[in-house]
Amino acid sequence: VQLVESGGDLVQPGGSLRLSCVASGLRFETYWMYWVRQAPGKGLEWISTITRDGRTDYAESVEGRFTTSRDNAKNTLYLEMNSLKSDDTAVYFCSTDSDGRQRGQGTPVTVSS
Repeated sequence: VQLVESGGDLVQPGGSLRLSCVASGLRFETYWMYWVRQAPGKGLEWISTITRDGRTDYAESVEGRFTTSRDNAKNTLYLEMNSLKSDDTAVYFCSTDSDGRQRGQGTPVTVSS
């Protein structure tokens, strides 16, 4: 299984970003997928889940600001992030489990003015 995240960047508070995760080596359409993040000096934090049929769930810290979606035809997972805050600064990973044990290399997001 290979997961490759992209789209991270430096963005100002209040800004938006869209992250992508391309999956290979698995039947993507059969997997629940997850986004987790790791802020500087902290552990992994689960932030969202998307089921095989597109139902979503979010951590309270991102509810209403972040949206997870998937395109099974492209084996791709997305994370749309709006109203970004400095507390959202982290490396973001997609994963096939909510603990982030099987995750990609991550993409860094820095929210700063």
